[in-house]
Amino acid sequence: MLAERLFGAWVRIVSPATLKADAQAGLLGALLVLPQGIAFASLAGLPPQYGLYSALVPTVVAALAGSSWHVVSGPTNANSLALAAMLAPLVAAGSPGYIELALMVTIMVGVIQTAVGALRLGLLADFISPAALLGFTSGAACLIGIHALRDLLDAGVPRGLGPGGVLLQSAQHLPQLSPAALLTGLCALGVAAALRRLRPRWPFMLVGLGAASVLGWLLPALLPGWREVRILGPLPSPWPAFHVPQVEWSRLPELVDKALALSIIALGQSVSIAKAVAARSGQRIDTNREFLGQGLSNLAGGFFSCYLSCGSLNRSVPNLEAGARTPLAGVASALWLLLLVAVSAPLLAHIPQAAIAGLLMLVAWTLLDLPRWRRLARLDRTDLAIAATTLAATLLLRLEIAILIGTGLSLVAYLYQTSRPAMRTMGFDSRRADRRFVVRDDTPGALPECPQLKLLRMEGEIYFGAATHVAEHLHALRQNHPGQKHLLVMSKSMNFLDLAGVELWETELRERRAAGGDLHFHRPRPQVMAIWRRTGFLERLGADHVFPDKQQAIARIFRRLDPAVCARCQARVFRECQPDDPGAAI
Repeated sequence: MLAERLFGAWVRIVSPATLKADAQAGLLGALLVLPQGIAFASLAGLPPQYGLYSALVPTVVAALAGSSWHVVSGPTNANSLALAAMLAPLVAAGSPGYIELALMVTIMVGVIQTAVGALRLGLLADFISPAALLGFTSGAACLIGIHALRDLLDAGVPRGLGPGGVLLQSAQHLPQLSPAALLTGLCALGVAAALRRLRPRWPFMLVGLGAASVLGWLLPALLPGWREVRILGPLPSPWPAFHVPQVEWSRLPELVDKALALSIIALGQSVSIAKAVAARSGQRIDTNREFLGQGLSNLAGGFFSCYLSCGSLNRSVPNLEAGARTPLAGVASALWLLLLVAVSAPLLAHIPQAAIAGLLMLVAWTLLDLPRWRRLARLDRTDLAIAATTLAATLLLRLEIAILIGTGLSLVAYLYQTSRPAMRTMGFDSRRADRRFVVRDDTPGALPECPQLKLLRMEGEIYFGAATHVAEHLHALRQNHPGQKHLLVMSKSMNFLDLAGVELWETELRERRAAGGDLHFHRPRPQVMAIWRRTGFLERLGADHVFPDKQQAIARIFRRLDPAVCARCQARVFRECQPDDPGAAI
C-alpha cells in the first residue's frame, strides 16, 4: 500500500474513532502551543507571530514524515534560546536581517537533518549522553529564567546582554521596576503553576495567560499612578506565506557551524523525546525516519516563515495522555491553531509581555528538573560532573560550544572507563564442598593460588586505548609472581580487540614462553578468534592453547607444570593435585 510506505503503518488503523480521538487531542495541543509559541518566539528574539507560524507547517510535516505517532513538533524553549544566543552576536535581535538569518539557518538545519536521516546516521544521536543533555537543558532553563526577568520587572534593562549583564543591570535598575508588570507576571506564573498541579489536563498556560492579561489591563485603571504594562501589539496574518530568505551568499559560511550545532541540539531533543514517549506508548521508534521527518519539517518550515523546530515534550506527552491515536493529532493541532489565531488575533495583540515572562519562569523551573539532578547525584558522580560542567558551559559560553563540550566529556569519560578493563584473579571457594570458582579478592574464604598457574578473568575490550593499562597489569603479574609462569585467561567477557590488542597478547605469549611458561585462553569469543586467525596469532599460540571449559584447561595445563614445584606445593587447589581424593579438590 503506497500510503503505508509513505507515511507508516498507522494509516491502517485510521477510522472515525481514531479521527475523533485525534481531533480532541489536537485541540488540546493547539491550546497549549498558543501561548507557548508566542513566548518561545520572544525568547528566540523574533516577533511573536513566528512562534505561531512554527507551530503550523513544521508540525504537519514532522507528524506525517516522522516515525513517532505521538510526538508533536514545533518551537521549543531550548531551540529558541540556542537560536537567539547564536544569531544575536551577528545582528540585532528582532531586526529584519535577524529574521532572514533565522529562516536561513532553519533551512540549513533542515538540510543537515534530512541528510543524516537519508544516510541512516541515526546512531549519531547515541553519542549525546543523557548527562550532557541534562546539563544543557538545565543551563538553558537558567538562561530562560534570567532573560525572562527583564520583561517580568520591566525596569528598563536593555536587550542584548548576557546572563551576567541581565542580572547586574536588573539589580541596578530595581528601583525603576514596574509594579504592574511584576504583578502581571506573577499572576501568570501562579495561576499556571497551580492549575498545572491541580488540573494537569487543563490548558494551564492558556488560563494563566488569560488571567494575567485581564489583571494587566485592570491594574493601570485601578491604580492610575502605575504605568501601563507593555503588550505584544497587533499580529499579522495567521497564515505563513511562502518566503525565500534574503541572505547574502557571503554570510553562509559563518552560519554553517551554527546550523550544525543547532542540528545536534534539535535532534538530541527530538530523539530523546521520541524515546521517552515511545516507552509509555509501547511504539518502536525508527531513529533514521525520525531524523528525516525533523529535517523535512525544518526544510519546509524555513520557506514558510518558520524558525527552528523539533519534538516538544510539553506537547507530546499531553498529546499521548489526551488519547491521540495517530500522527493526525499533530495535523489537527496545526489546523485548530490556525482557526484559533484567525478568530482571536485582536485579543492576542493585548497580551502583556510580562505575562509571557511569567510563563517562561514556569517553563524554566520545569526544565531545570531538580529531581533528576538528585537521582544523578546518587547514581553516578562522573555523569554528575559532566552534567554540571555542561550547565556551567551553557551559562558562560556559546550554546553550541556547551553541547559539544558535554558530548566530548561524555566520550572522554566512556573512553577512560573502557580503557581500564577489569582483570580479576580467580580461585576457588573453600567454604563450599564443590569449591565454586570465585573472584579471590571478593571472597574471604578463597583457597590460595597455584604457585605455577595464574587464573585471570578479563572483562572488557582490548583496544588501543586499553592496551597500555592491560600491558602494565600483565607485566606487574610477571614481576610480582615470577613462579606463576603459566597464565590462563578467562576471556569470554573480552568482547573485542584491535591490532593493539593482538600485539599485546603477542608480547605476553613471547614473554611467558621466554620465561619457561605459556599462555592459554578459556572460551574466547568467536569474533576474537576470527581476528586471531586473520593476524596469524592463533597459529603462533597453538589451537591446543584454547579451551572450551575450565576443567579441561586446568587438566591440560597441569601436565605442563614443573613436577618438582608440585611435589613441595602446599596449596593443592586442583583435582589433579590430589588424585587419591577426587572430592577434595576441583
